[in-house]
Amino acid sequence: MTALVLAPGPAADLLIRGAHALDPGAGVDRPADLLIRDGVIAELGAPGSLPAPDGAEVIDAEGHHLFPGFVDPHVHLRTPGQEQKEDLETGTRAAAAGGFCAVVAMPNTDPPVDSPELISSLRKAAERDARVGIGFLAAITRGLEGEQLTEMAELRGAGALGFTDDGQPVSSAAVLRLAMQYQRLCGGVLALHEEDVGLSRGGALHEGQVATELGVRGIPGLAESTMVTRDVALAEYERARVHIQHVSCQESVAAVSAAKQRGAGVTAEVTPHHLLLTEDDVRSLDTRLKMNPPLRTERDRQALLDGLRSGAIDCVATDHAPHAREDKEVPFEQAAMGTTGLETAFAALHTGLVRPGLISLGLLVERMTAGAEVLGLPRPGIASGQPANLCLADLEASWRPGEGGWESRAENCCFAGRRLQGRVLLTVAGGRVAYRERSWTLTPA
Repeated sequence: MTALVLAPGPAADLLIRGAHALDPGAGVDRPADLLIRDGVIAELGAPGSLPAPDGAEVIDAEGHHLFPGFVDPHVHLRTPGQEQKEDLETGTRAAAAGGFCAVVAMPNTDPPVDSPELISSLRKAAERDARVGIGFLAAITRGLEGEQLTEMAELRGAGALGFTDDGQPVSSAAVLRLAMQYQRLCGGVLALHEEDVGLSRGGALHEGQVATELGVRGIPGLAESTMVTRDVALAEYERARVHIQHVSCQESVAAVSAAKQRGAGVTAEVTPHHLLLTEDDVRSLDTRLKMNPPLRTERDRQALLDGLRSGAIDCVATDHAPHAREDKEVPFEQAAMGTTGLETAFAALHTGLVRPGLISLGLLVERMTAGAEVLGLPRPGIASGQPANLCLADLEASWRPGEGGWESRAENCCFAGRRLQGRVLLTVAGGRVAYRERSWTLTPA
């Protein structure tokens, strides 16, 4: 069974001329022509060296950059049951606009994705509606209640990439340990939302100086890091494969790094908002900046950045969490948690980390594609014979997210209105053109 599914469409025949191709995994870092025939990368050559086949579309991409398509291992597409916030079509349209060729959807829907029948139904819907490849994680426990395991082997057989109770932690160490034992038998990753709800309950932002000044109950980093420490120890003991979701604090980075050094099967992700923003940004009480885990201190942000550089943190994930307007246009403490991020992830990180020289462009591309491997998927690449999963970007383009509307159904983006530099012009996913920036035109050969 194919792990990712997307809607059928015409296979691309494109000649991309003169772009700077950058794929750290393939050792590609040079201006090049790239030919796509029938949805497959047919040839990579020097600029101006490849003739345009009859019927192919030609892009003059000199001055732009061509990357492997990005992969997001953590998105919320709200199907089934919450389609007023997002659905498979709008969510994957947003993903394509952000340069993503594949995303992995979480199961905290209504109802939760905890049965083989629901996985099968979602995969059929994706075959009809998805603009980029979608993989699905199933719930670890029935109803996300943390008590009784789902039928993990049957869910894997129905196409689940792995398991998570994202939105809720698996509070019981005994239940999680049993899940790890079953995982060794059926495969797939366990992706863990790390939160001690006894420490976080009722909190709306990070427990620190800003929360004190605003008089808002906070969520300590301890609520996350103690669970991370517990769960990497369980994974090491059970020889399990776990992925730590949306790491947000220094102590969690340290716990993951130490576990990796001991040889544990642990990977971790970080979001653009945790890499770029802190509790100080929440002083405005803009509800688009309310998320779980919350934005933390500058010390934590620097630790996350160090972890991204060192490899302690494996990949970038957006935790794209769309909400209806009425869920956010309320007082801060009452607002739903979460921000959208698919359309802005690359541009925000390019603006905030690459342009100031804090990380290289190659490292950003590597971390934005590594989400494939942590979930057992093939990583997109720029190489002959590979399916075309590509992103073409103009690194000099300056724009403000939201000014021209959104591809997502939701508007709750924490980077809305901020000046960003770097914009996706074209995304090819699964050999099909999934997105073209509105002002971008293609020319027949």
